Amino acid sequence: MSASSFAALHHPIFLITHEFYPKRGGIATFTEEIARASATLGYDVEVWAQSAPLAAEKTDWPFRLRRMPLKGTHDLTCQVQLTRELIRHRRDLRAATVYLPEPGPMMTMMLLQFFQAFRPRRLVLTFHGSEILNFARSPLRRWLAGQLIDHATRVSTLSTFTQELLLSHFPEAADKMFLTPGALRSDFAVVPPRPTVPKDKIVVLTVGRLHPRKGQLHTLQALQLLPPGVRRGLEYWIVGTGTKGNYEGQLRAAAAALPELTVRFFGNLPDEELASVYGRADIFAMTSVNLDRSIEGFGLVYLEAAAHGLPVVAHDVGGVSEAVVDGVTGLLVPPERPAQLAAAFEKLIHDPPLRKKLGAAGRDWAARNCWKESAEALFNPAWTAP
Repeated sequence: MSASSFAALHHPIFLITHEFYPKRGGIATFTEEIARASATLGYDVEVWAQSAPLAAEKTDWPFRLRRMPLKGTHDLTCQVQLTRELIRHRRDLRAATVYLPEPGPMMTMMLLQFFQAFRPRRLVLTFHGSEILNFARSPLRRWLAGQLIDHATRVSTLSTFTQELLLSHFPEAADKMFLTPGALRSDFAVVPPRPTVPKDKIVVLTVGRLHPRKGQLHTLQALQLLPPGVRRGLEYWIVGTGTKGNYEGQLRAAAAALPELTVRFFGNLPDEELASVYGRADIFAMTSVNLDRSIEGFGLVYLEAAAHGLPVVAHDVGGVSEAVVDGVTGLLVPPERPAQLAAAFEKLIHDPPLRKKLGAAGRDWAARNCWKESAEALFNPAWTAP
C-alpha cells in the first residue's frame, strides 16, 4: 500500500448528507451504500445525517452515525442549522476528508468555503443530475458552485450522461472527474429465483416516489390504451408515496376512469415486503420524464428491478439508457409517444419468452457494478479509472 493510500484509510471521512435512512430514494440508497462499502474497505467513516425517529433507527451500521438537529430539507432553516454544525466541528473537518454526496450540504459549503477555517483536508463531491441545472441557472449560484468544484479534490457522477451535463456547465471539473456508477443495494445482492406459479393476471409494477417526473401517469395512460381484453388481464401496482401536490389524486382519478384495468396503490413498503412485490410482478415500468430542471440522471431502481428478473419498460431520457439496455434488459421508448409506449407493453404482455430473456439478461447487467470500486474512486488517492 502506498503512503497516500495508507493515510487515506486512517484520516476520517465525514460523509455529510440530508438524504439518509429512513429517507427513501436513489440518493439515500447511494449515500448509504457508499458509506457501507467505504467502511468495509477499512476507511474511517462517520456519516452526518438528518434527524430521524428513534423507532426507525438501525443499530448495525458498519460506520459511525451522527444525527444532526435538522429535518433534511433544502430550505433556509436547514441550511442555517447545518452551518452551525459545521462551525461547531470545524477543527475535526479541517483534518478530514469531507464528502458531500448530494446538493443539500453543497449549498451550505458554498458559503463556508471562503473561510480557511472550514477548508477540509480533502473535499469530494458527487452530482446526480438535477442539481447541476439548478446551480447553473443564476450567475451567482453558478459562480459559487464553480468555486466549490475548484476547491474539490475529486468530483464524481453516476452516469456518463450526468458527467457530460456537469462538464457542459462546469468545465472546471474536467481534471478531477470520476464515474461512480450505482450498483445493487446490499439487501438485493442475492435475489432468489422467480416463482413459477401460474397467475391469472400479468402484473406491471412501478416503484418510486409519486411525482410527475417519475411518470406513473404516463404508464397508466399507456396501459389504458391497450385493447379491453388485454386490460382485463392486467394489474398495475404502484409502490411509493408523494409529498407535494395532488399527483396521487390525479393517478387515482385516472385509474377510476377506466375500471377495466385494476390499479393497486401500495404506499411505501418496508424492504422485506418490497422484495416480495418484485417477485410477484412480471414487468417493471418507470417512465420518467425530464420536467423543468428535474432530470433522471441514472435510476438505481431500474437495477433493482432487473436484479429481480423483471424486463423494464422506460422512457429514453437522461441517463436511463445507462441503467436499461434497449432490447437487452428492457424496452426504451421516446417520451411523449403514448402509442409507442403502449406497443412496448403489449409486446411484452404477449411474449412470455421475451420477458424471460430480458429478465435473465437484466440479472447479469444489474450485478456488473460494485460499490467498493465506486468508494475507492472517491477516496483512494492512488485510484485510477479502470
